[in-house]
Amino acid sequence: MIFAVAALVLGALFAGAALYISLVEHPARLMLDDAPSLAQWQPSYARALPIQAGLAVVGSVAGLASWYVLPGDWKSLAGSLALLANWPFTLLVILPVNKQLQAIQPSRASATSRQLLLTWGKLHNVRSALGVCAMLLFAWVLSATC
Repeated sequence: MIFAVAALVLGALFAGAALYISLVEHPARLMLDDAPSLAQWQPSYARALPIQAGLAVVGSVAGLASWYVLPGDWKSLAGSLALLANWPFTLLVILPVNKQLQAIQPSRASATSRQLLLTWGKLHNVRSALGVCAMLLFAWVLSATC
């Protein structure tokens, strides 16, 4: 049961951070002009990367451990896979946009960088959805064991 609790806590932390970015930080960032918007995104991304990546991995491991302890409970496995899916999605889909945004100097921000930020926001919403899905699955596991 400890692994199920850990998976839920870590999944909730991931989902909360991702939702904060999607619902609060990124929309506020987009209210800025092009140069300040990009200048804010670059260090924000660099700071969020290790936090979200770590939560996704450790939360997935906790979910897999919960599934191992409670074999046959598909919800722990599904939650782990949803949380872990953030890695390939980020590396294959979001990373090319990230690299383009990182390569632009804020003083050279333009409509192109704004469009990339809009695209990045839509892609990040997928990460938020995966996190919420994982969190709900982990909560379901705990509700069934209590």
